[in-house]
Amino acid sequence: MSLLKVGDAAPDFSAPDQNGTVHALSQYRGKKVALYFYPADDTPGCTSQACNLRDNHESLQAAGYVVLGVSPDDVASHKKFAEKHGLPFSLLADPEKKILTAYGAWGEKNMYGKIVTGVKRTTYLIDENGVISKIISGVRTASHAEQILKK
Repeated sequence: MSLLKVGDAAPDFSAPDQNGTVHALSQYRGKKVALYFYPADDTPGCTSQACNLRDNHESLQAAGYVVLGVSPDDVASHKKFAEKHGLPFSLLADPEKKILTAYGAWGEKNMYGKIVTGVKRTTYLIDENGVISKIISGVRTASHAEQILKK
């Protein structure tokens, strides 16, 4: 699959969140979406990122964003993670890596000098019409909301 770029239509998807509620990108037409891909629930970097988004959730909502997290973890793992850290947004379960693959967020990456296959921490900002408006690939976990809100 070719890499997505700004101006492309964001691939639609359907997946359950930590409560078993199914979300599809198409249901968010008319709203901006911050779709963030992260490697695993309750790991240090992923927790830092999720908590930063939690702590800035009101600002993100004020800017019109719906926040959706995606990882290969299952619904039960997401539920435990969301409850432990009081996350006010949905975490989508993608154990078959369909969404991750569609967005190019699954594949080879360099981790501490080794080539490994896994989640490439990436965030896609999707506009009200379902078009990618910004791609953040150099995610700073402790200040990610700032990266999203920066014009």
